[in-house]
Amino acid sequence: MMSETDDGLVDDLNARIGVLTRREVEARLLVPLIEALGEEFGRERVLGVVKRGGGGIAREQGAGLAEAMGGEDEVAFADSLAYWTRDDALELEMLKQGEGDLHFNVRRCRYAEMYRALGVPELGALLSCNRDGALVEGFNGEAVFERTQTIMEGADFCDFRYRFPVKDAD
Repeated sequence: MMSETDDGLVDDLNARIGVLTRREVEARLLVPLIEALGEEFGRERVLGVVKRGGGGIAREQGAGLAEAMGGEDEVAFADSLAYWTRDDALELEMLKQGEGDLHFNVRRCRYAEMYRALGVPELGALLSCNRDGALVEGFNGEAVFERTQTIMEGADFCDFRYRFPVKDAD
């Protein structure tokens, strides 16, 4: 995934190192910073700011992803999953793909494992899972995303359900 950032730099980090490695590097920097800011300004207040900021970043990344993938339908989005599954970061069970639908379950999540190993599973949900809806919103503002459970929050699997608008064939 290569997209230009607001400062004119090309963000190709996901393509170069994968999202799992990127998230670990981000977490190792952000977690102590969030904890220090929480002590100074109140944890809930800081977590709210992080949530809003992360959503904005994810929307921008989603728009860049659609551009990099050359489309904003379920096929392009499914192809982009290679960035998130790199290095066996996720084990996916594909349930449905086609006619605008992309449904899958995540059976193993190394992101959750990494955040647990760092001792911050509650921040993992904030720093990773929380971004999923905003990412698809940036990718395609008409897409619908539903998820009722995550491994990060203790479920046996994550249930990802996407519905993308289908263009009429003329």
